Amino acid sequence: MEKPGDKVKIICEKEEYAGVLVDKKKDTTVVKLDNGYNIGVENKKIKKIEVVEKGKELEIKYSAKADKKKGLPNISILHTGGTIASKVDYRTGAVYSSFKPEDLLGLFPELGEIANFESTLIANMWSDDLRFKHFSVIAEAIEKEAKKGVEGVIVGMGTDNLAVAAAALSFIIEDCPMPVILVGAQRSSDRGSSDAAMNLICAAEFIAKSDFSGVAICMHDYTSDDKCVILPACKTKKLHSSRRDAFKPVNDSAIARIDYKTRKIETIGKYLKKDKKKSLKIRPKLEEKVGLLKIHVNMFPEQFSFFKGYKGLVIEGTGLGHTPGQVPNEWCKIHENIYPAIKKVTDSGCVVVMTTNCINGRVQLNVYDKGRDLQKLGVVSGEDMLAETALVKLSWLLGNYKSDEAKKLIGQNLRGEINPRISEKEFSAE
Repeated sequence: MEKPGDKVKIICEKEEYAGVLVDKKKDTTVVKLDNGYNIGVENKKIKKIEVVEKGKELEIKYSAKADKKKGLPNISILHTGGTIASKVDYRTGAVYSSFKPEDLLGLFPELGEIANFESTLIANMWSDDLRFKHFSVIAEAIEKEAKKGVEGVIVGMGTDNLAVAAAALSFIIEDCPMPVILVGAQRSSDRGSSDAAMNLICAAEFIAKSDFSGVAICMHDYTSDDKCVILPACKTKKLHSSRRDAFKPVNDSAIARIDYKTRKIETIGKYLKKDKKKSLKIRPKLEEKVGLLKIHVNMFPEQFSFFKGYKGLVIEGTGLGHTPGQVPNEWCKIHENIYPAIKKVTDSGCVVVMTTNCINGRVQLNVYDKGRDLQKLGVVSGEDMLAETALVKLSWLLGNYKSDEAKKLIGQNLRGEINPRISEKEFSAE
């Protein structure tokens, strides 16, 4: 009797298929062909299945014991998703996640020459499911590792909200004496083009060899497997859904570049240096009732009034930070109710912060009358913060400060999230 993993030949009335048996379902038999693609064959069309070669039982082979080596730094890896720690059964294409240090060294043997590793599973989840509470849990786990005296921490995470998580952790963690590097993979480990190994190895090299401290991101610099880049936690955005170099700094520069082949580190931007006199502290409280509203055409007053009673709201406005609200013609009559809706939100005690939907540039509420209108309604500028960064910053501020204090601090640069200097050309009307 054939089993998954066996090499088989499927004989139908008109065709034959040869490959590895993946699964035999009620209606369909799935086979991985020699070209790597899976094909489903309807069982009613199959005349015979011949076993060409019996497959071996899947076994995750550990490397040699993960004994600590003298002279190497100690790095902790905290897992929140399984991509960077996946083992693949190439007979079936099935992916098996494992989070033991021994398995990591078996999958990525180069790590054993860089540092001594300890590995902890926090959660195994898509980053789409992240909530504010997860950021607190991750920060508490980082604090625990810091107390052990490790040289740095790598946080493995899904890429969709990785940049948002980095920003959140940068606010929660204070006086960070070591690198905390978030790492993801755009291509899963069951693909030959996976970037998981290179991102993880470069992050480890950066922790082991640099004097950086604080929270940052390590991902591919280009689509080719040449270099990784260290990116600022609060000024980075995922700008492509699938490219390996999807993450780019916005209104900022990268911190450093790691050559994967030579393992040399090139410093690019300014950063805080390691200081063993610092003692890592966390303020993990985050206010839950904080929202994000994206401005688009054809908006309704109800979309704004929904946030009445929230503690905070970030608006991702257009251009220099605008919303509809004026009535230039008869088709815009509904807009006369938008400004009153915003006023009701601010009057309810909600701190409303304006950001821009433009990738580059910053909010300026003094250029056009719309911006001045919004200021009169109680809306404050988010300067050049990314909308998602403003969201987690506002949540953190409202979790740790009174509302009036949070309103003042939201426009101040606390973690590199705001560029304080503005060039004269930045707001030219050309």
